[in-house]
Amino acid sequence: MIYALAGVMHFIKPRMYVKIIPHFFPYRRILNHLAGIAEIILAIGLLFKETQSIAALGILLMLTVFLIVHFHMLNDKKASMGLQRWILILRLPLQLVLMWWAYTYI
Repeated sequence: MIYALAGVMHFIKPRMYVKIIPHFFPYRRILNHLAGIAEIILAIGLLFKETQSIAALGILLMLTVFLIVHFHMLNDKKASMGLQRWILILRLPLQLVLMWWAYTYI
């Protein structure tokens, strides 16, 4: 359910999420909402055996795209939201672990 919570947060704290989307992406507010909706739908999909593997594939793809955001946060002081650099670096292997975990459900 962590993905559902993350998805809801896109609507509760949209500025925080829009701030970390790289500027070369157009329509960042819309992308934020789409990402939130996707996370909620994929989290629901994980609950049912019939949709679990497709939801896991969706999460794997989503996490792959989100790597762009993690690298952007490392390279853009504003996007880093004041987080320590070591925390931002630590998030990268964590992202890979989450991707591997999603892959195990495909």
